[in-house]
Amino acid sequence: MKDKIIEYLGLDDKAKTIEEISNYLEDNSSLDRENLQNELNKLIKKGIVHETKKNKYLLMKDCKSLEVGRISLTKHGYAFLIKEDGSEDTYIAKDNLNGAIEEDTVLVDRFTRNGKIEGKVLKVLERKINRVIGEILYVKNKPTLILDDKSLDIEVELENHFANLVDGHKVLVDLTKQMGGRRFKGIVVKIIGHKNDPDIDILTIAYKHNIELEFSEDVKKELENIPDRVLDSDKTGRVDLTNEMIFTIDGDDTKDIDDAISIKKISDGYELGVHIADVSYYVRMGSSLYDAAYSRGTSSYLADKVLPMLPHELSNGICSLNPGVERLAISCVMNIDSNGNVTSYDIFESVIKSRKQMTYKCVNKILEENITPEGYEEYKESLLLMQELAHILRKRKIKMGYIEFDIPEAKIIQDETGKCIDIVKREQHEGEKLIEDFMIAANETIATHIYNMDLPFVYRVHGEPKPEKIEDFLNMLKILNIRVNTRGIATSPRDMQKLLTELKDYKEFPILSSMLLRSMQKAIYSPTNIGHFGLGLKNYTHFTSPIRRFPDTTVHMLLRTYLFKKELDQDTIKYFSKYLIEVADHSSEREQAAVEAEREVVDMKMAEYMESHIGEEYTGIITTVTNFGFFVELPNLVEGLVHISTLDGFYTYIPEMLALVSKDKNKSYRLGDEVKIKVVNANKEEAMIDFEVQDGNS
Repeated sequence: MKDKIIEYLGLDDKAKTIEEISNYLEDNSSLDRENLQNELNKLIKKGIVHETKKNKYLLMKDCKSLEVGRISLTKHGYAFLIKEDGSEDTYIAKDNLNGAIEEDTVLVDRFTRNGKIEGKVLKVLERKINRVIGEILYVKNKPTLILDDKSLDIEVELENHFANLVDGHKVLVDLTKQMGGRRFKGIVVKIIGHKNDPDIDILTIAYKHNIELEFSEDVKKELENIPDRVLDSDKTGRVDLTNEMIFTIDGDDTKDIDDAISIKKISDGYELGVHIADVSYYVRMGSSLYDAAYSRGTSSYLADKVLPMLPHELSNGICSLNPGVERLAISCVMNIDSNGNVTSYDIFESVIKSRKQMTYKCVNKILEENITPEGYEEYKESLLLMQELAHILRKRKIKMGYIEFDIPEAKIIQDETGKCIDIVKREQHEGEKLIEDFMIAANETIATHIYNMDLPFVYRVHGEPKPEKIEDFLNMLKILNIRVNTRGIATSPRDMQKLLTELKDYKEFPILSSMLLRSMQKAIYSPTNIGHFGLGLKNYTHFTSPIRRFPDTTVHMLLRTYLFKKELDQDTIKYFSKYLIEVADHSSEREQAAVEAEREVVDMKMAEYMESHIGEEYTGIITTVTNFGFFVELPNLVEGLVHISTLDGFYTYIPEMLALVSKDKNKSYRLGDEVKIKVVNANKEEAMIDFEVQDGNS
């Protein structure tokens, strides 16, 4: 029915009544009319169809200024519209939200103000937030809720409370009813803990994003039947690789190890083995473990706290490729030539025994400094051979169009009480790049194999950027007097490569690469293969992290079904054709929730860190300029706001200059400028940091 509706509305750009649509579909019964209305409502929420004030319908693409998306509020009160593909789109000022709150699906009317496209919320199509988190404060012997997320700007009246509630308790509240405007009723469903408890700040953010922290009793019961070692009966039909030199490379503190590697030099190149924990052997469809993994979708890494997709008995135990013990795996062994092309490969069930749990730190000593740490002597030759192959694979990746944005990430260092005591940049050295290159090779090989079989599958896809987004970025470069060879530029991966290469030597490069990345679509999971733009690959999937990501576990299950069990009947194919749509959508949604939670934790911990540095001076770079001030990023990636009211004199925002300019025009603050600032305020609760400019900036 959906396709027929779109087909009819697409015949011209005139709005149609439901009667006209029904007549076209030849559906006139009351039951069919109800189904038709439901389908129309779904298409409206997805932003495909628009309903006019006169209750007529037309395709959204025919409504030039209208668009539908999800509200993403910033901590400063304004918002961005997130499109269905995950890309960040229109800016929405606080006074144009029209009652919309975080996660609402809204209809937005775009308009131009000061030469910049903005949006105004016309209608809330769907309210997604049904749970909030806040702190209990007793007022006149009655518990009131102070919301953690001030950007929500709603008032919640509690309908119930627990007898043991006290001031300072962090609670999870279900919204039960909207009483008009921004007033809601709610019930307390869980006491998360007290605001002074260790890790309560991180746990609160996890609950906010519906990240599950506890496993059900059914899951715990199933764990009792899962062995803590590989049984002889588990090895039937598997290739025994326990005598091969296979090892793992991970971070110092990694306990959930799901990938191991091996290498051999062969006559026409290299034999690379990528051996991945066979999680789907233990996590079977229909089990409580499977349902729990599906529900979570991914492990979440919040500061130094891991909220696992699977119970520790699996993630750190029988599924983890720990050294010196037998483990079940799915192996992808590839023959790769001197140009980085996979000339042949084999995908099979295996039993492995990792020889050593290596760390990036020690591996990098060998690969970058030619220093061999104790215990690594017998592996040095293999590691150097791996580095040789990794360089070849990276060269091929770049030739294919791999886009390396080189965006730095912050690593939060906490003390034993959970307080942030330092912030450092995560660094990627030879060892990290080597593993990345090997995993990409395996992921591409697996995806290509199933794609060629024309079977239902879960791909990791990344769509092409919208030309207008790239055009906006290029116009911004002109404003900054940054000259690049953009004549005839298209939106291919190699074009993006070329553009980034040309920008590398500019001092603004870290800002520009980040802005270019934001102008592109987000990678998602999908059963429809449109390729991966950022990697420049036609076929790509996620196969290599089944302990941490549900799509990878699903890919393993599909490999077992198609390749090992050879279940290729029409009923199986039909079932997966439908089911994988649900898996991909849900997994993409949970991944985004985990990313947002991680970002929120980092912002909060940065504010916590800077609370101890108020009054100190730093030099940073202006990363964003707005009509209310500008944001400055410090070398440790901490970002704070310099409000326009704190500047010496009267300043005006000039969007075509990306700058705040003083009234007499002898002073300005522009994107990319280096400024000296003082930390004047930091608030962990609101994840806010305020700077003031020190004298000597211009």
